[in-house]
Amino acid sequence: MAEKQNMLIAQSGGPSSAINASITGAIARGMASTKIDNVLGAVNGMQGFLERKIINISEQMKTSEDFDLLIHTPAHALGSSRYKIKGDDEGTYTKIIEILKDYNIKYFFYNGGNDSMDTVNKLADYLRQAGEDIVAVGIPKTIDNDLELTDHTPGFGSAARYVATSVAELYLDTCVYPLPACTIVEIMGRNAGWLTAASALARETGLPAPHLIYLPEVDFDPAAFIHEVQTVMETDRQILIAASEGIHTKDGNYLSDTGAAEDMFGHKTLGGAATVLERLVKDNVKVPGLKTRAIQFSTLQRAAAHCASLTDLEESYQCGYRAVEAAVNGMSDIMITITRISDVPYVVRYDVGQLDDIANKEKKVPPGWIIKNGTDVSEEMLVYLRPLVTGDTTELLSEGLPRFFRFNLHRVVTPRDVK
Repeated sequence: MAEKQNMLIAQSGGPSSAINASITGAIARGMASTKIDNVLGAVNGMQGFLERKIINISEQMKTSEDFDLLIHTPAHALGSSRYKIKGDDEGTYTKIIEILKDYNIKYFFYNGGNDSMDTVNKLADYLRQAGEDIVAVGIPKTIDNDLELTDHTPGFGSAARYVATSVAELYLDTCVYPLPACTIVEIMGRNAGWLTAASALARETGLPAPHLIYLPEVDFDPAAFIHEVQTVMETDRQILIAASEGIHTKDGNYLSDTGAAEDMFGHKTLGGAATVLERLVKDNVKVPGLKTRAIQFSTLQRAAAHCASLTDLEESYQCGYRAVEAAVNGMSDIMITITRISDVPYVVRYDVGQLDDIANKEKKVPPGWIIKNGTDVSEEMLVYLRPLVTGDTTELLSEGLPRFFRFNLHRVVTPRDVK
C-alpha cells in the first residue's frame, strides 16, 4: 500500500441535529492529516459500503462555508442504514476487508448509536484476528443518550432542548381556553428515559409543566396513573404529561407494542403510548368537560436544527475530530467519550472507551434521579441537563430559511480514483 492511505466514514441509525457536526470534525482532521490521502464516505452506512457506494468527500468539500453548512445540517448527510452484521458471517467480513483494501482504506469510522458501536466492535475484532493493519473507531451519536462510558452523547443536548421548548409551548397552547384539559406528550426512548426526563427543563421557563413524567426505568401502573392524574387535576385544571414511548407494565409489555413491527435489530417499532394513556384518562379520570389530547413528537425531535444547542454542536465536532486523531495514532476498537469535570462552570474532557465495554449495553437514568413514585425527576437530573442545552447556534439562512449542505451521493468513485 501507499505511504498515505485513505479514511472512510459512514453513518448509521436514527438522525440527530448534531450528527453531521461529528463527521465535519472527522473530515476536517482527516483532510489536515499527513497520514491520510483521501477522505471517503459510504452512502447509507454499512449497507452502501458493501455495495461500494463510496464518494470522495475531499473533492466535494471545498470551502469554509461548506464546513459551516455541514455542521448545521441535521440528519445523515451521507445517508443511513440499519444493516446488522452477524458475528459469524465470515463472508461479509471477507467482503469488507476486500473493499477496504481495494480503496486503500486504513482508517474506518462509524458514526452512530448502540447498534453502530456493536458493528465497529465486531469489525475491529475481526480485523485484529485476521492480522489486518486497519483500524476501526466509533464516533458516538444518539438522542437516546444511552451509550455507556460517556457522560452524554452527541445529539442528545439538541433533542433535549427541542423537547423542553416544545413542552413549554404546548402547555401554553393547552391553557388558552377556560376548560379542563389533559395533554399527553410521547417522547422517544425505548428503554432509557433521558430524553423524556429533559421535558422537566420546561419548568425553567416559569411554567408548571410537565406535571407528571413517566420513564421506562419505572414499571408503569395504570391504576396508579389514573389516581395521579385525578389528584393533580384537583388543583391544576390544565395539565401536561410527558411519557416515554417505551413505558411498560411490570410484566415487561410496552404500552404501545400491540402489533408493532420489529426492525433489523429486533427492536419493536414503538409509537402510540400517548394514545393508550389518553384513553386511560378519558375513560377513568372524572373531571366534567375534560378535553384530552395525545401528541407524538415522533421524528420531529430528532432533526430540529432550529433548536440545536451550541454546546451539542461543538462537542459533536470534537468527538469526530478526536476520533481521527486517535485512529492516526494507532488506536482501534474504541469510541470517543465525554467526561464531565464540573457542572458549574461546565467543563468536559474527551477520552476513549473500549468498545467491549460499550457495545450492547445501555445507560439508563439513575434510580436516585427518579422521584415522586416514578412521576418526576430530581434536581440532580436538572443540574446534569442544563449545560447540555445551552448556547445559541448561528444558522446560515437565505430569506429567513435555513441553508443545508448536500453531498452528491451519486458521484461514486472506484478504487482507481483514490489510489
